[in-house]
Amino acid sequence: MVGELIAGRYELEELVGTGGMSSVFRAHDRLLDRNVALKILHERYSSDDDYVERFRHEARAVASLGHPNIVTVIDRGEQDGRQFIVFEYIDGDTLKELIQRRGPLPVREAVEIALQVATALSFAHAQGLVHRDVKPQNVLFDEHGRAKVTDFGIARSLDVEQGITQTGTVLGTSSYIAPEQARGERVDALTDVYSLGAVLYELLTGQVPYDGDNFVAVAMKHINDPVPSVVAMRPDVPLRLDSAVGRAMAKRPEDRFPSMDELVKELKVCLRELGPDGAGDPTMIKQAPVLRESRRRVRRAGGRRRHVLPLILLALALAGVAFLVGLLIFRPTSSKSTTTSSTGTGPHVPPATVKLTAVAPYDPPSGGGDGHEHDSDVPRATDGDPATYWQTEHYRSFSKPGVGLVLDAGKPASPKAITVTTTTPGFTADIEAGDSADGPFHRVSPSQTTGPQTTFTIADGTKARYYVVWITKLDGPQAFVNEVK
Repeated sequence: MVGELIAGRYELEELVGTGGMSSVFRAHDRLLDRNVALKILHERYSSDDDYVERFRHEARAVASLGHPNIVTVIDRGEQDGRQFIVFEYIDGDTLKELIQRRGPLPVREAVEIALQVATALSFAHAQGLVHRDVKPQNVLFDEHGRAKVTDFGIARSLDVEQGITQTGTVLGTSSYIAPEQARGERVDALTDVYSLGAVLYELLTGQVPYDGDNFVAVAMKHINDPVPSVVAMRPDVPLRLDSAVGRAMAKRPEDRFPSMDELVKELKVCLRELGPDGAGDPTMIKQAPVLRESRRRVRRAGGRRRHVLPLILLALALAGVAFLVGLLIFRPTSSKSTTTSSTGTGPHVPPATVKLTAVAPYDPPSGGGDGHEHDSDVPRATDGDPATYWQTEHYRSFSKPGVGLVLDAGKPASPKAITVTTTTPGFTADIEAGDSADGPFHRVSPSQTTGPQTTFTIADGTKARYYVVWITKLDGPQAFVNEVK
């Protein structure tokens, strides 16, 4: 309890955290006149030899890890049958608190933090120790802003909602758990590589890679679902860094970086290519999301990436020529100025733009849907920001007739075309129209397989208030709709 004196030396001052097996106090070391962190095994486990030995193992294990990015063990002991470990006291936020407060971090800062954690874990692996529960909650920041990894090697028995199994076996936190760990298979250094990849994903996007209602649901996604793309969430992230996250989180351990040390080397290269200001080489480091096939071509091209800029310039030049040709073809035949109508009765009025507002998902029960599809994300599809998006649910098998996004024109309107922008190109869709946001809708455009930006031509004579981007086939577990105009 607060105020209690442990081992005649450590005075408990404040409870700073508690878990299924232990509680952590800030304590004052009367002998050396300094604050320390004191972890005490819960009394109900003190008579269990297995738990006691695991607790002692943590102290011995971390005591052998003298590294600037690992929390230091100062002392270990027992009082009245209660086991305790004394650590250096870190008076700072956890990495999880930092993410919750700030959201996605600047790319350079995210890589620097991940590199510190990776370096600490690489050192631990060299000493024969695997963390098994790498997560932002186990990374602390000292007064100098240096990351410190804590909580090595102790099995905890928390409830399922907290993401830890109740069996007493260390499985790790579900948001960062490696597939082999979730299956209860043998874990090794590559398990930590996966978990750190998941942490880096969260640092860059502000979100965990997979979410779900409980431990099992999230763990199954780590086992079965494709690795999510960082650039799909955040287009300014370097492609090389996106690839590093994807490789670290590969489902099969043999497809990941072969060691934590190799991940350290790759993060250092990514950091170097970003440059001191984080800007890096715009033709290679900060490319926008592209088609998956295009990304494979970039990888095969290897050193030929330096030719990207001339190709961009050539494309711009061709676009300029096309624009001039368009002006010549479509210029008014009247001898009067192009600022007047062909009758000369007044200024030329260009066609009005139909303003579309995303108002609801469309997942009709008649097609096996539940009427909901990331409802809270709907406004993002017409917010004018291509970095945000509405997304479908994750589908392991897309067997329903379709799922869509309802757009409101405000009043009956006759758009000539509707353009869809996406960072997950490859899904198949068409445009449908109707007089109610709840349907029914009928198709008013040809079906197309989407690219990064796809324009759907609307059938002549169409006039409706509501339009739907109706997705009939996915090219992956889900589709993003970033902007509709």
